[in-house]
Amino acid sequence: MHPHASAPAATWTLGDITVHRVDEIALPPQTGPWLLPGATPQVVSQHPWLKPSFADESGVLRLASHTFALIAGGRRVLIDTGIGNAKPRANPAWHGLDTDYLTRLAAIGFTPESVDLVVMTHLHTDHVGWNTTAHEGSWVPTFPRARYLTTRTEWDFWSSTELDEPRAQMFRDSIHPVRDAGLLDVVDMPPAGGAPIAPGLTLVPTPGHTPGHVAVRLDSRGAEGLVTGDCIHHPVQLADTGLGSCVDIDPGLAASTRRALLAEVADTDTLVLGSHFPAPAAGHVVTQGDAYRFVPAGDRHVSSSRGAGA
Repeated sequence: MHPHASAPAATWTLGDITVHRVDEIALPPQTGPWLLPGATPQVVSQHPWLKPSFADESGVLRLASHTFALIAGGRRVLIDTGIGNAKPRANPAWHGLDTDYLTRLAAIGFTPESVDLVVMTHLHTDHVGWNTTAHEGSWVPTFPRARYLTTRTEWDFWSSTELDEPRAQMFRDSIHPVRDAGLLDVVDMPPAGGAPIAPGLTLVPTPGHTPGHVAVRLDSRGAEGLVTGDCIHHPVQLADTGLGSCVDIDPGLAASTRRALLAEVADTDTLVLGSHFPAPAAGHVVTQGDAYRFVPAGDRHVSSSRGAGA
């Protein structure tokens, strides 16, 4: 068995949309203290519901790298593409990976040639890696028939920013080959509301982590879901909405965005799918005191409402 092999993809159904969680890797324990430095073991211990699903008994957060795959309006869609294989990365946990991610995609019917749309919630290294794969000494688009979407705000920000070498490397191997192949689409977001991109799929502006960050709203036959991207990294941020990531570009805006999003989905049937939440990664936000908690839906469970999936 491949060293990163896993069980069949978890799935949830929202109306006519079936969402698959496609695993890449579980992130190492040191990820939590680096990414969310305010989420100390002492903070975690104040919220017993976080253990053992979302933190270990010592209070260290559990995080994962996975993507979401779905079919909407007959189109095969990927939301983010993870870290990728064989990429040179400064972060040791991301460097030179060798996972069977593409095999897992193919197992649910998403061969590279069949993917129609790749949504990049933002242009960070661990969300764009499988945009490309190595071929004869070059990086080429993994999904040759797909359109790759990012927002204009996101594209313009990074295009005008002086990049450090690790991020410049990421753009060289995972973004520029897509652009050079003519597959990149830059989406202009409306002044208010979201941008529909396919039947039942809408990009929702969630700035702060990066300027043009988006979440993805799913809506089919009255059932709703929301893929968070990195506006929420971990369920501990429901318990303490002020906890920010060390890589938030605008921490204050990230916190206000997170609070507004949580208030919108709390105590509703909206299935929240966390882009770095540990398995099962999907569930519902419920009010607890002056904050929230996360009630997970069952792994490999088909769910269209809180009553069925909690």
